[in-house]
Amino acid sequence: MKRNKSTTFKYGFKNNLNLSLMKTKIKCFQLSMIITLFLTISHCTAQNQPDSLIYHIETMDGNTYMGQILGQDSVKILFNSDKLGEISIFKTNIKKMNTIDMKKIKDGQYWFDNPQATRYFFSPNAYGLKAGEGYYQNVWVLVNSFAVGLTDYISIGGGLVPLFLFNGAPTPVWFTPKFSIPISKDKVSIGAGALLGTVMGGGDSGFGILYGISTFGSKDNNMSIGLGYGYAGGEWAKSPMINLNAMIRTGARGYFLTENYFIKTGNTTTVILTIGGRQIIRDAGLDYGLMIPLMTDMDIFIAFPWLGITIPFGNKKDRKQ
Repeated sequence: MKRNKSTTFKYGFKNNLNLSLMKTKIKCFQLSMIITLFLTISHCTAQNQPDSLIYHIETMDGNTYMGQILGQDSVKILFNSDKLGEISIFKTNIKKMNTIDMKKIKDGQYWFDNPQATRYFFSPNAYGLKAGEGYYQNVWVLVNSFAVGLTDYISIGGGLVPLFLFNGAPTPVWFTPKFSIPISKDKVSIGAGALLGTVMGGGDSGFGILYGISTFGSKDNNMSIGLGYGYAGGEWAKSPMINLNAMIRTGARGYFLTENYFIKTGNTTTVILTIGGRQIIRDAGLDYGLMIPLMTDMDIFIAFPWLGITIPFGNKKDRKQ
């Protein structure tokens, strides 16, 4: 049987089209295999090449290491420690691992973040906690306080002295809202807040202070001046309390602190000087110093020791060394 020309052309065209589609599919498959192979090789190479970033690793047993990642697999990390050289660390033994800001390395030492950059010994400065950041502070075991950032500009806190543990003695409790406004980054910040408290079991014994404060300098090196009006015994103070504070970085883990109050009540002027320091121990900060009260009609010298610890918590990324 003879086929006409149109039938031959139709079948020939269809066969050529099928062959062309098949070749196209084969080329696409080959190309996808090449891409997959390339990505696999690149991933494996990246896993085995040294990381240019500097890391700080804290292990479950409390040891810390700083250096570069030379390579890693699903089980362990090959780490080039700045002090121990090449070591292997099992991933299950890593508590924290974070990159390090090279700007914080000075003279070969990492300058750890201040665990309580928004306060001196007790008085706040105008810097605020970031949203989700917080800290717990304990002074001489009995004085307990905390603060947490609701937003980058608003924080709340509180505290108590649990004297109820001693035969149900009256117990001071307080609430500390604070509002912070950065004017110029690491240069000027202003803030306002309050300390509102009462003595539970002590009858009508509300107390507090409303304050405004300005801070000049960075979170590492700054000075603050504040002005506040106190409330106690059902009356507001007629004269403001003046607050002068300073914080100076002294090294990789140390600060010099001074916190000072000037209070006038009637014909008496009281000056409370506090001078000391802060030592960073891992993530915590240990505050120590002397509190020296001076009064116009006081003829003796008294100094009270200050010892407190601050433990930060929350999602502060810069704090995780």
